[in-house]
Amino acid sequence: MKKLILLFIFIAFNSNAASMKMIGSKGDPNDVTRVIEVKMYDNYYEPSSIQVKKGETVKIIVKNLGELVHEYNIGTKKMHIDHQPEMARLIEHDILLGDRIDHKKMKEMSKKDHSLGHKHANSVMLEPNKSGEIIWKFSKDISLEMACNIPGHYESGMVGPITIK
Repeated sequence: MKKLILLFIFIAFNSNAASMKMIGSKGDPNDVTRVIEVKMYDNYYEPSSIQVKKGETVKIIVKNLGELVHEYNIGTKKMHIDHQPEMARLIEHDILLGDRIDHKKMKEMSKKDHSLGHKHANSVMLEPNKSGEIIWKFSKDISLEMACNIPGHYESGMVGPITIK
């Protein structure tokens, strides 16, 4: 049984790693060519879209100026849709609590379910008045979005295009 569980974790991890490489990769801080500041409000981003060059490594500084927890996630539309049930589980397990994140519970629960740790190089989840950053290399010519996948946020418009030129 342990071997089966380990196999499942291995497949899930490698599947996630493969989908990440499809959209680019975690960037090297020494290769950053530009810094983009993104402000998150309750259900929209400012700016509402960003443009990058293929091959460019960008530092995205994200500030949550809303009253709720929000996520800034780089991915394809399909990746966002696939990620939304994971975000719903964070609410079901009382890790996401509207305006705060129970980090202690997140750490504890992620030992049993890695997806509850919400540690992705292409994503940052922030409480109100907090900031974070993502360093990302946009190496692929693919249609990307920035999105908040907390239940209801994507659907209410907290999504915007990332154009790669």
